[in-house]
Amino acid sequence: MRNTSSYDRLTDRFSRIATIGECASMLGWDAAAMMPRGGGAARGDQLAVLAGLSHAQLTAAETGDELAAAEAEGTGGDPWRTANLSLMRQAYKRATALPADLVEAQARANSASEKVWREARKASDFAQVRPFLNEVLRLARQAADALAPALGLSPYDALMDGNQRGVRAADVASVFAAYETFLARALPEAEARQSRAPAPARPQGPFPTDAQEALCRRLSERLGLDFAHARLDRSAHPFSGGTPTDVRITTRYVEADFTQAVLAVVHETGHALYERGLPADYARQPVGEAAGMGVHESQSLIVEMQACRSDAFLSWLGPELLATFGGDPAPYQPDNLGRLWRRVERSFIRVDADEMTYPAHVILRFQLEQALISGDLAVADLPGAWNDGLHALLGIVPPDDASGCLQDIHWYDGAFGYFPCYTLGAMAAAQLMNAARRAVPDLDTALGQGDMTPLLGWLRANVHALGNRLGFNDLLRAATGKPLDPADFQAHLTERYLG
Repeated sequence: MRNTSSYDRLTDRFSRIATIGECASMLGWDAAAMMPRGGGAARGDQLAVLAGLSHAQLTAAETGDELAAAEAEGTGGDPWRTANLSLMRQAYKRATALPADLVEAQARANSASEKVWREARKASDFAQVRPFLNEVLRLARQAADALAPALGLSPYDALMDGNQRGVRAADVASVFAAYETFLARALPEAEARQSRAPAPARPQGPFPTDAQEALCRRLSERLGLDFAHARLDRSAHPFSGGTPTDVRITTRYVEADFTQAVLAVVHETGHALYERGLPADYARQPVGEAAGMGVHESQSLIVEMQACRSDAFLSWLGPELLATFGGDPAPYQPDNLGRLWRRVERSFIRVDADEMTYPAHVILRFQLEQALISGDLAVADLPGAWNDGLHALLGIVPPDDASGCLQDIHWYDGAFGYFPCYTLGAMAAAQLMNAARRAVPDLDTALGQGDMTPLLGWLRANVHALGNRLGFNDLLRAATGKPLDPADFQAHLTERYLG
């Protein structure tokens, strides 16, 4: 007879909750990739209902009773069950701190704001979306204030913990402060070194969209993504979504330059490979999920930045690009691709930034969103604060809102406390790559043949298969022998840009 224990009944309940989340994920993918503009209002209602159903399942009195009973019964020392039960308790604690009407209101407000943001960004008109962001922020503050006492955290830390458990703003602030010091020295040095090298030659287009799309699919498959369980589509903002057995990645194509599409697909494939590698035995359980967004970013960036922008991989990729697009072979030489795709530049757009200046974009957002959540920064003052902050970090000022505070979807979709995960992930990726190279001596030889198998195998064993059993630093300690060490990232940048 099934479900004779409290723990088994809990796993059934959390499986239903996860399935509701999968439905919401698919509706979110559709909204970004397929849905007509007129479907926005109804989609907001649909997502709100699903959020309410999930919240009701999680906060039901039976859930609390079963948790208490399962904790009393114990897990027999099984580390997976122990971790799963602990994560269930944490999810219950977060959910019961939030009123159901607030959860549904956030889903509606986020959906409405995100739709208006798309139009506001096109028009570079922050005023158009400002009242919607005000509402999103008002509700996010309510949620943060409700979560904080329940979790014993500050309001902003409570939001961060929902994206990467165990990571606190104070920890991030010290890491980011050290990086600002490094950047102030390293960026001018990198720029000076770059100015002495030959300027990279850009491949000359046009590059037909259909040819780009076919190349992106082949490249994603070459990296290890099985399209029996995946799709590649188009969206305004590249992303990865779906479920571990049905991952959805998107990119955008520009006929004048294939770079954006190719590098976005490589990045999103890293996310997708992580989802595909999660432990199937714990599917739809908290312990079987990804170990947080910082870890997720480490998996996209170890594929994109550490592997696919390496000299070894570019020596394989160059001929593939030439065979696809033809023309002058010189721009496709590995050394030229390296100068082109590893060029340091003070730029306005985060998603297009090089890996040395990218953390500055994240630091800016980290500072601003803390001020927004605390109430120290009003939404109306965001454009000016953004421009001042970017000037302080990189010495440049965006020419308009589209290049400034409108460029990212995150805040307009209610995602506060997410941005630090990008740079934590970049630092973790460098640390993991160091460990992988020590463990797999022929890794770069394989990359030079376009073969990701050795790296993917190491990641499967040391990151993917662990699911959500370990927190950010414990996972890194298990895989590399130490918690997050930003020195590895700085050493990577020094070797690549200053060596």
